[in-house]
Amino acid sequence: MSKHTLSVLVENKPGVLARITALFSRRGFNIDSLAVGVTEHPEISRITIVVNVIEDLPLEQVTKQLNKLVNVLKIVELEQGSAVQRELVLVKVRADNETRSQIVEIVQLFRAKTVDVSPEAVTIEATGSSDKLEAMLKMLEPFGIKELVQSGTIAIGRGARSITDRSLRALDRSA
Repeated sequence: MSKHTLSVLVENKPGVLARITALFSRRGFNIDSLAVGVTEHPEISRITIVVNVIEDLPLEQVTKQLNKLVNVLKIVELEQGSAVQRELVLVKVRADNETRSQIVEIVQLFRAKTVDVSPEAVTIEATGSSDKLEAMLKMLEPFGIKELVQSGTIAIGRGARSITDRSLRALDRSA
């Protein structure tokens, strides 16, 4: 299996996300991560999709079908080395007077932030690669993770080029 990150620019309209995820589902792909948000242009949204691909299910077929969807403007596969990828995690960890300082040390080690403290728990916010976040969670596990919420991967290509440049011009021409 190989992991692939797709950045999909779409028109910011109702139903677009449902059509895209349905396409992956029909083709037998399981989406590992999905993040959606408006871009610097309010009429365009960016969908970041991370999928694990099995050798006998070619991703190329899905991207060709995605390109045929009316509201899809552009699809780019972001390679590991040529993109900045991040995730966000909020984790609530059991803490008491004896363990709180150890938890704070781990938070500092991973350049995370303590965002809430109560007598029985500490809530931590961390961003980074999935490997970094997994390592931090592994170190926090012995204290007892009470609750965990994690965003999907977001990614952007390195350098000055933007995938929205030409897509916005294409959207203007079609309007």
